[in-house]
Amino acid sequence: MDLSWMAWTMPTAIFFLVIFLLLAGMGVWEYYVPGGSPRVGILRFETTRGDRLFVSLLGSAFINLAWLGLVGPNLWWALALCVVYAIGVFRYV
Repeated sequence: MDLSWMAWTMPTAIFFLVIFLLLAGMGVWEYYVPGGSPRVGILRFETTRGDRLFVSLLGSAFINLAWLGLVGPNLWWALALCVVYAIGVFRYV
């Protein structure tokens, strides 16, 4: 199977590996502590751990796209901003 069109670089592989590990980790967490810890945060509706992970990943995608468009291809500071954003989502949403 020729996958050369997908441009599999090391950063791309790490990106998908991290997302896979996050999903697997959330699955294990849900297995041992079922229910997803629903709570009402600043958005004023009930969210679970999975909802907060989804919001974190979606927001991080937009942060990285905005960074690429406004600043350029050096994404290390965008990564730091995404980590702070994800911590904030899991803490307050």
